[in-house]
Amino acid sequence: MQNKYYLIYQELANQIDKGKQKPGDLLPSEHELVDMYDTSRETIRKALNLLSEHGYIQKVQGKGSIVLDRNKFDFPISGLVSFRELAEKMGQDATTHVHQCRVTKPDSFLQKQLKLSRNEDVWEVIRAREIAGERIILDKDYFDRRYVPFLTEEICRQSIYAYLENELNLTISFARKEMVVIDASTEDQKWLDLNGYKLVVVVKNYVYLDDATLFQYTESHHRPDKFRFVDFARRNR
Repeated sequence: MQNKYYLIYQELANQIDKGKQKPGDLLPSEHELVDMYDTSRETIRKALNLLSEHGYIQKVQGKGSIVLDRNKFDFPISGLVSFRELAEKMGQDATTHVHQCRVTKPDSFLQKQLKLSRNEDVWEVIRAREIAGERIILDKDYFDRRYVPFLTEEICRQSIYAYLENELNLTISFARKEMVVIDASTEDQKWLDLNGYKLVVVVKNYVYLDDATLFQYTESHHRPDKFRFVDFARRNR
């Protein structure tokens, strides 16, 4: 005989799968669920924990249990693609909001990331990516100005990579990537629709030209409920 908490989990999960509970909806409170199922608070908490573990809900302090969108976007970890290319592949309506496009001097952090001196220039580009009406990615790009002498907001709004490859004839070859989970920054809170999330998934990219020149450092901040980070692995023996 199955445990009662598992039966409650199955019933609530089935409601979400069938669309009776939609993404963004709040489930009834623990107290309400205790009354609905005539059971203990501990049983309800076990059912909610199972829903959270299987990606059905996100518990947000002060709000309750929010139903998640189960249709996450696949984000290729090993690929090197522009946002425009990714949006077209996903078949989603996507908009880029340019919040910063300027030439600046690199601080000590950027000097280390791009191996620059403090007297050299970098392009700083900050863009929020909106998909299906929600801003769920914040891209912070830094380009060595020796290789990217000119940018405009319109280029940044369209596709920087298309401009670099088609207009500047640069050959973008490979990237080294790192992925971390951090607390949402003030910028994340300002430019993203976080919907109560306190953490973001950050993918750091160190991008190289075909002659192994490092010319770009990027941090892409993703809302955690919207992406599934995927890769293809082959076993070598």
